[in-house]
Amino acid sequence: MTRQRVAHGRAVRITTAPLSRQEEIAQRQRRYVLSMSLRTVCFVGAVVADGWLRWVLVAGAVVLPYVAVVMANAVSSKSDGFALRRDPEPRNELPNPTDSEGSDR
Repeated sequence: MTRQRVAHGRAVRITTAPLSRQEEIAQRQRRYVLSMSLRTVCFVGAVVADGWLRWVLVAGAVVLPYVAVVMANAVSSKSDGFALRRDPEPRNELPNPTDSEGSDR
C-alpha cells in the first residue's frame, strides 16, 4: 500500500493517517453494541411505558437496527482541514558539476 501512495505522489500526514484495521473494527463494534443496547432499552421501555411514550419507544426499537448498521459501516475519514501546497511550476535543477567540467575541456 505504501508503494501505491508513493507512486501516486500523495503525501500522507500523520494527523490524517487512518486507524489500524483492528482499531477500526473495534470502534465499529462498539458503535453497533451501543446502538443495539439502546434498542434493547427501547423494547423494555415499550413494555413498561404506557400511552404515546410506548409508541415512540416501539418506533425507536424498529428504526435503530437500520441506524446501527449504517453507523457500524461508516468509515471515518480524518482531515485536518489543511491542503498540502503544490509548487505552481517545477523547480529547475542545478547542473551536475562533473558535466560542466567535462564540457569545458
